[in-house]
Amino acid sequence: MLGTFWKEVRGTLSRVVKHPYFGFILLGVALLIVRRFAELGMVSPSLYKSISSMMIYSIIALGFSLLLGYAGLASLGTAGFVGLGTYFIGHFSGTLQKPFGITLLVALGGAIVLGAVVGFVSLRIEGMYLAIITLGLSEILKEVFKSFTAFTNGVTGLTFRNFMMFGKPVPDAAVDQAIILVFVLVIIATLNIINSPTGRALLAMKNSDSAAQSMGIGLMKYRLLAFVLATVYAVIAGLLYMADIKFSIPGTWSLDFSLNILAAVVVGGAQSILGILLGVFMIFGLNMTVLQNIPFFRQYPDATWILSGVLIILVTMFYPGGLIRLLQALRLKIILLVRNLRKRWRKYRYGEDD
Repeated sequence: MLGTFWKEVRGTLSRVVKHPYFGFILLGVALLIVRRFAELGMVSPSLYKSISSMMIYSIIALGFSLLLGYAGLASLGTAGFVGLGTYFIGHFSGTLQKPFGITLLVALGGAIVLGAVVGFVSLRIEGMYLAIITLGLSEILKEVFKSFTAFTNGVTGLTFRNFMMFGKPVPDAAVDQAIILVFVLVIIATLNIINSPTGRALLAMKNSDSAAQSMGIGLMKYRLLAFVLATVYAVIAGLLYMADIKFSIPGTWSLDFSLNILAAVVVGGAQSILGILLGVFMIFGLNMTVLQNIPFFRQYPDATWILSGVLIILVTMFYPGGLIRLLQALRLKIILLVRNLRKRWRKYRYGEDD
């Protein structure tokens, strides 16, 4: 009886561990533990702030991966969409003191409308021309951020104070926990989209528009959906950014930011969630957590961009699938090496080939 019980327990644990969500939920738990260590002074607050920023950037990159890696649509408007999210929460929940629920509805509604507009444009324009159109839209938004002072406070930037929910101020610890929760939920949602018929339809559309249409895939529907998803991810990340950093300035949401998100997706691997997380660390996190502690890079901060540029060139030339492909290749080589060593050992020890 006891043996049967433990067998069932092992089987249940095995199924849980093999579940595709398990690793990401475990990552969320680990981040909560690190957050607690930061509260206790066992982890540097600046280090945790960098980790928090990387989670926000990862949300943006995950949305962009659906657009570029799966739908095959180029966009350079990411920065403008993220900036719009920061000003939505800064204006409605900060300046006007509206309930967060209203802010969230307005932000998501704005993201859907903006994504649908760009999606309609993508039906007529593709490739680099679409990238130029989205870049122009982002620059328009940047100028709006500078000029529309009633909404954004202009070039001086908007400070987010007195964040209230249910009539009570929201502490920083709750914001950090919310970022972790949203980060894990977005990963799970992205995984579901990738493995669903929608993800397969987006991938078919990327490979060939005509082949996708011949299989009954509507280009209008899925192009609109791809842009709406990417824009919603960006706006949600903007809300979290403002809640965490509590300040937004128009100069932040420039072409540089969009290109860095693009670089993170390309370097990590546009069709891999783990690759995207790795790419975000290489483009953003490496500088925030490692390079800034090196005297040379503190003295010459622009050298970090040179390093990022060299990394992008090397990955694009030798591993166009991203760093995740490099890790997969190394993993395969290690497995083959272990099997070969095991085979040699058995042959040496027992005189067997297997």
